[in-house]
Amino acid sequence: MDLLIKGGKVVTAKSTFKADVAVKNGKIAAIGTNLKPDKGTEVVDAKGKLVLPGALDGHTHMYMPFGGTISTDDYYDGTVAAACGGTTTIFNFETQAPGQPMDKLVKEKLAIAEEQGPVIDYSLHVGVGDVTNEKMLKSMDKVVDMGITSFKVFMVYDFGVDDGQFYATLCHAKEIGALVGVHAENKNVNDFLVKKYLSEGNISPWYHYMSKNEAVAGEADVRAINLAKMAGAALYIVHLDNAQGVEAVRQARAEGYPIFAETCPQYLEFTKEVYAKGRPEVKLRPQDFVCSPPMKGKESKDALWEGIKTGVVSTLATDHCPFLKKEKDWGIKTKTGKKGNFTTIPNGCAGVENMYPYILSAANKGKITFNKAVEIAATNPAKLFGVDYCKGAIEVGKDADIVIYDPKKNVVINNKKNQHGSIDHTVWEGIECKGYPCAVYSHGNLVFDGKDFVGKKGAGKFLKQKKVNHKGPELV
Repeated sequence: MDLLIKGGKVVTAKSTFKADVAVKNGKIAAIGTNLKPDKGTEVVDAKGKLVLPGALDGHTHMYMPFGGTISTDDYYDGTVAAACGGTTTIFNFETQAPGQPMDKLVKEKLAIAEEQGPVIDYSLHVGVGDVTNEKMLKSMDKVVDMGITSFKVFMVYDFGVDDGQFYATLCHAKEIGALVGVHAENKNVNDFLVKKYLSEGNISPWYHYMSKNEAVAGEADVRAINLAKMAGAALYIVHLDNAQGVEAVRQARAEGYPIFAETCPQYLEFTKEVYAKGRPEVKLRPQDFVCSPPMKGKESKDALWEGIKTGVVSTLATDHCPFLKKEKDWGIKTKTGKKGNFTTIPNGCAGVENMYPYILSAANKGKITFNKAVEIAATNPAKLFGVDYCKGAIEVGKDADIVIYDPKKNVVINNKKNQHGSIDHTVWEGIECKGYPCAVYSHGNLVFDGKDFVGKKGAGKFLKQKKVNHKGPELV
């Protein structure tokens, strides 16, 4: 064996037990008590610590063009941040341009990713931007053959799909063994409200929330679920953020439909009030919190936590898409010097380094169990996206993507002192995590030593997804 982690408590989605974990050639080779090291084996003492699978962030936007700029973290910076937070696999969204076959998009983006040098394993989701003809729709087939079986449609934005295109995508995905995710917001109502507020002179970040409020999101969640029912297809609702949507998912799953929902830490921690006043105690302005969809009210926040506890919410991800403060200020003044408004603020916040520590801290405080944290941040995303053959659990034969977690190590998030991405601020500034990763391994190699990134550029590899046939609410 190459590495032996001794004396820790192994946490899976279903159980917690004391055991040693042996690693050889980047894989978990043995799990048991009183395992003996071979000559030359590196032995790590994990007494008093938890031994967890690395998290999978199923929703990132590294190096993504948006609103006249590009998200600040690329495949290198973003994966360094991920690794230092205990996330050892990311799934990055890349969106199809009009007239661009999806397989051509994938080839181009994989080349960019490889050139930038991700430090942990990664895969892609394809954002569907053009299914206006049979050729574009059928290009999904080639993407599945390339090892990417997850797609995403947008019900909002100029590049979003209409209901007919959404339905066609769902039907075709079902035929080829793919999973469709959806950004669910009512585009027509959103557009109407944006126009209304701007005409009234209401330009502040508060109106970003108002134009994308609970009803705008909830109606679209219900409609998306109904379209999936009509198509007889599985559906994955990304960044679920509202109580109406939680209830719609609960009801559909209770009826036996394969409807799955993801939420993000920002919807579990913050509420709509940040768009009125920011967090002045840590010098964060309202515009710093602008992301889509925006945070909602306390009722929705509480419903999401309940959804996690009851299994209605299947996964946790980040929607990581950070921008610099000067770019967030385009809501006040544009690059040309003209007065800006809430529509000119690049949408997105950082989170890839904070997701696992945040949800593990919640477990450490007793809000949920550690098993539930592992389930939604590691095991379930691996199953949903067809990579559980090698990721998502501490099991013999799986990749040795391992987090050693110290429940007594408390960390207050400080962007300058302990964060590792390329962003100049974080909405998580000043949030205290009770417990924190003290070591993170990718394929058995140390990438985070509890303080610094110690991995290698380019060590991350493209991870192929297998087809997964989600027929009911239980994950296969």
